[in-house]
Amino acid sequence: MGSHSSASASAAAVMVLCAAVMAAAQKYSALYNFGDSITDTGNLCTNGKPSQITFTQPPYGQTYFGSPTCRCSDGRVVVDFLASKFGLPFLPPSKSTSADFKKGANMAITGATAMDANFFRSLGLSDKIWNNGPISFQIQWFQQISSSVCGQNCKSYLASSLFVFGEFGGNDYNAMLFGGYSTGQASTYTPQIVDTISKGVEKLIAMGAVDVVVPGVLPIGCFPIYLSIYGTSNSADYDSLGCLKEFNYLSTNHNSQLRSKIAALQTKYSSARIMYADFYSGVYDMVRNPAAYGFSASAFETCCGSGGGKYNYNNNARCGMQGAAACSSPAAHLSWDGIHLTEAAYKQITDGWLNGAYCRPAILHT
Repeated sequence: MGSHSSASASAAAVMVLCAAVMAAAQKYSALYNFGDSITDTGNLCTNGKPSQITFTQPPYGQTYFGSPTCRCSDGRVVVDFLASKFGLPFLPPSKSTSADFKKGANMAITGATAMDANFFRSLGLSDKIWNNGPISFQIQWFQQISSSVCGQNCKSYLASSLFVFGEFGGNDYNAMLFGGYSTGQASTYTPQIVDTISKGVEKLIAMGAVDVVVPGVLPIGCFPIYLSIYGTSNSADYDSLGCLKEFNYLSTNHNSQLRSKIAALQTKYSSARIMYADFYSGVYDMVRNPAAYGFSASAFETCCGSGGGKYNYNNNARCGMQGAAACSSPAAHLSWDGIHLTEAAYKQITDGWLNGAYCRPAILHT
């Protein structure tokens, strides 16, 4: 019995060592990110911190940076954890005029959409898009900095870089839903949105990208902003966890179509490594069982907000606005401001992307 236990312990030690060696061996020359407020690390603030934007105000950034950094969280976001994992610096915003982009850059900008302004103009929703940084612009921003990064030898340099492309789509749906569209109406545009994301991935591959992570959208029906604004008295509108079913269906439908597109891209570009990052399952698992992830607070309770109640969310007194305040323990919460997650939640999601729990295939590989 003793020798068997010893053998088991030795085998376990070898597995841990192999995992450590694998992680250490996998290196990237740089990390390049595209997306919206989920991963923006400062593009909206490169010309100063506009005071009318809530997330440029305290208590944003309080957990890690000590002050607002234009990240929509109390601290770090997914790409910060990814950069640290691979020994790379935090990503400078691509709009910075003084940054060195050789080890990475962040094209993500808060409010970004997949679709261009003309798309929303055609739907009569121009007033719902307050920041114009769609996929097409972000790829242009990357092209503009790539010459300073790798000159005439970009293919080989980008082949050893990690790309994170998204999530995209969340703000496209926000514009429609807050513009009066039903979830059913919004879902009719999902094929166009997903196709735009897919074409964006292809453009990166054409430039030389090999390892590309493509995240899906989050379960918006579980977020305090939607639960507060669209909540009903009809229990049939909610799933067993208390999330709004029709809004989560919009997300799952998007993700299903995106996974199909990624599968097609994986077949088309067999030399590339295209990974689907499952934001939805990561967040939904934490809503289902917050204690298993170290969260002691209600999965629906906003840490930084006002209004009390189940969600602690008031759209007229959001985090960073007068009347709102942060909780004493952000790490015990899933939701930071009712719209975005806490640093603790982003750390859990990043770990799932790395080890494969929330990413197919896993980012870490042999």
